[in-house]
Amino acid sequence: MECRVGCAACCIAPSISSAIPGMPQGKPAGERCVQLTADNRCRLFGSAMRPAVCRQLRPAAEMCGESAAQALAYLELLERQTGPCKETS
Repeated sequence: MECRVGCAACCIAPSISSAIPGMPQGKPAGERCVQLTADNRCRLFGSAMRPAVCRQLRPAAEMCGESAAQALAYLELLERQTGPCKETS
């Protein structure tokens, strides 16, 4: 499967703990990566500067769904399920 052009769900929904050029502390969940262009393309695609987590993530039917909105919803759900536990007081 190929990435859906202009989707960028995987560059927005998940948190990334490793440094990204322009985001030395990584990226919080739900925040656009600074390396996304206005048309949702990665400036670092194919570059050695692209974080390993980004290079290793591959599109899959379950993750990408049938639209960018479905992909974003799925990845947001995964982030909530796997993110740090929130303490309740």
